[in-house]
Amino acid sequence: MTDAISGLSGTTQTSSSTAAASSALTSDFETFIQMLTTQAKYQDPLEPLDSTEYSAQLAQFSMVEQQVQGNELLESMAAQLGMSNMAAMSSWVGMEARAAAPAAFDGVNSVTVAPNPALLADSVKMVVKNEAGTVVDTITMPKTAEPYEWTGRDSSGNLLPAGDYSFEVQSYDVKGELVVAEQAEVYTRGSETQMVGGDVVLITGSGQAILASSVTALREPKA
Repeated sequence: MTDAISGLSGTTQTSSSTAAASSALTSDFETFIQMLTTQAKYQDPLEPLDSTEYSAQLAQFSMVEQQVQGNELLESMAAQLGMSNMAAMSSWVGMEARAAAPAAFDGVNSVTVAPNPALLADSVKMVVKNEAGTVVDTITMPKTAEPYEWTGRDSSGNLLPAGDYSFEVQSYDVKGELVVAEQAEVYTRGSETQMVGGDVVLITGSGQAILASSVTALREPKA
C-alpha cells in the first residue's frame, strides 16, 4: 500500500485544473461551431449576414481552434516529458535517496538522519515519533549538519519495533526558547518510480511515496 506523497503540494491539483480548463475550452469551441452553423443556416436571404462580420467570426473560429490544438499539444508534450523523467530516474531504484520524509526502520539496520539545525541555535534536540505520531525518544544533538545514525533504540536503550519513524529537529536559543522545528531529511531506499498526476515519485520499500523533486541527495546502499 502506498502512503501519501511526501513533498507533493498542489501539483496534482494544478494538473487537474489544467485538464478541467482544457475541457471547458473544448466545450466552448463546439458551442461556437454550432452557433455559427445555425446562424448561417437560418439567415434571412433578403438580409444575408454581413461579409465583414462573417469574416470576423471565422477568424474567431480559427483562433479558438488553434488554442484547442495548442492545449492538446502541450498536454501531450507534458505527458511525454513526464515519462522521459521517470525513465531517467529509474536508475534511482535500489539507491538510497535523501528527503524530508518518514524513514522505515527494519528493526536491525540504523537509519541515517541528516539534521539541519538553525545556524544561530544554542542547543538542538531531535524528537523521534512513531507511525501514530507518539514521541518515542528525544535526543540532544550537536549543533552540526553532520549525518546522525539512529539505531532504533529509545533513551533507555530498548530496541523499538520495526516501522516508519519521523524525525523533527528542534533548534533553541540561549534562553531555551524554541526557534524553529523542521522535519529532518533521512536516507531511504527506493524500490520503484511512478507517475502521479504528471509528477514522478519514488516509492520506498515500505510504501512511502516521495516526490522526486524533493530528493536532495542519492547514495549507494549501505552494506
